[in-house]
Amino acid sequence: MDTPRDVTVILVAGVSGSGKTTVGSLLAERLGWDYAEADAFHSPANIAKMRDGHPLTDADRAPWLRAIAAWIDDRLRSGRPGVVTCSALKRAYRDELAGGRPGVRTVLLDGDRDVIAERMRRRHGHFFGAGLLDSQFADLERPDPDEHVLTVPITDSPEETVARIIKSLDLTPEH
Repeated sequence: MDTPRDVTVILVAGVSGSGKTTVGSLLAERLGWDYAEADAFHSPANIAKMRDGHPLTDADRAPWLRAIAAWIDDRLRSGRPGVVTCSALKRAYRDELAGGRPGVRTVLLDGDRDVIAERMRRRHGHFFGAGLLDSQFADLERPDPDEHVLTVPITDSPEETVARIIKSLDLTPEH
């Protein structure tokens, strides 16, 4: 496993509505690291498909995952640390993004389906509707121990969740 000083990129994963954007952006801000939101890597066709209530297939996700992996590789090459969000629900996705990349740690935001569904009902203007949540939980493959994924419950506030991640990964916040 990476030592704390080796962590260069943190991949914040979880089902839609688990708080990836909130926690990921706050984590990047606290650490003074670059931040990227996985939704920004989606093609217009993928966004339209999800907006219409259709879950993405592995084929739909492949270019999206490659684009996120390229962002991660750029951070690793340049030495600029970063935080990126991505659902990364399946082991194959996590392997593509973090596997074989020393310095990348994955954090899974873990929560109860009903809690997440309520969060999704309260958010407005997002293309991913609450109706797709069941497909997210159906696709979710819980990490195996050999993946070294830090699983963090979403029961605390975003600030407390970020503090837990920073402490668990033994990182030093910028502020």
